[in-house]
Amino acid sequence: MPTYFLALGYKGTRYAGFQIQQNAQTIQGEVERAASLYLRTSLALTGSSRTDAGVHAKMNYFHFDYDGTLAEEFLYHVNAILPPDIVLNGIYQVPEGSHSRFDAIGRRYSYSMYDKKDPFKNDRAWFYPYPMCEVDLNEAAASLLGEHDFTSFAKKRTQVYTHLCTIDTCSWKRLADGWEFTIQGNRFLRGMVRALVGTMVKVGRGKITPKEFNNIKTAMNNEMADFSAPAHGLFLDQVLFSESTSRFLL
Repeated sequence: MPTYFLALGYKGTRYAGFQIQQNAQTIQGEVERAASLYLRTSLALTGSSRTDAGVHAKMNYFHFDYDGTLAEEFLYHVNAILPPDIVLNGIYQVPEGSHSRFDAIGRRYSYSMYDKKDPFKNDRAWFYPYPMCEVDLNEAAASLLGEHDFTSFAKKRTQVYTHLCTIDTCSWKRLADGWEFTIQGNRFLRGMVRALVGTMVKVGRGKITPKEFNNIKTAMNNEMADFSAPAHGLFLDQVLFSESTSRFLL
């Protein structure tokens, strides 16, 4: 049976998260409902990267099996059914057995902050009207590069086989009206990016030093990290696949 990858973007403000939940509105629930309604058959989707309640995505993926041919017409009709804060950007037939989660080799996230009041950003960035030191922020970010145990930056009761993650790029950039943090790695733990942001903001404010931040990382104790960065500033920017898979996503 043919396997399809479905690329989508969404504004997560109204949703209880990415993965389907009982008695809660989710991204997966909305897409499954719309696609099943159009195809007139029940469709079960498997997601590439789970995002928490309120988190946004510029690019995420589902995969599913369907015994038929799907093309641009599918996107047009399902987008017409979906609410305006979810969009399907592409549908791709991939080799049978491909898996949008297990075939992914990396993810890239960004976190946006703004320091001047702006009503058009209040649900897509963290309003933080305080000065921060860019040098200290990037010194802390540089300490994350490579493979590390990120237990300190994972929410409790995170059921994973390992807390080891490999970070390829990680940096802060000062913008005209705020900050942007970007990070790319092979995998991320539940709550990890927001915990990194919240803790590094303490570095930027001079409340802890970059060395103390690194000590929090190596302590493997999540009671030392700051998980207060709000969800609405976080974006999943891209899911990365190997060349053997990505050549089908064109």
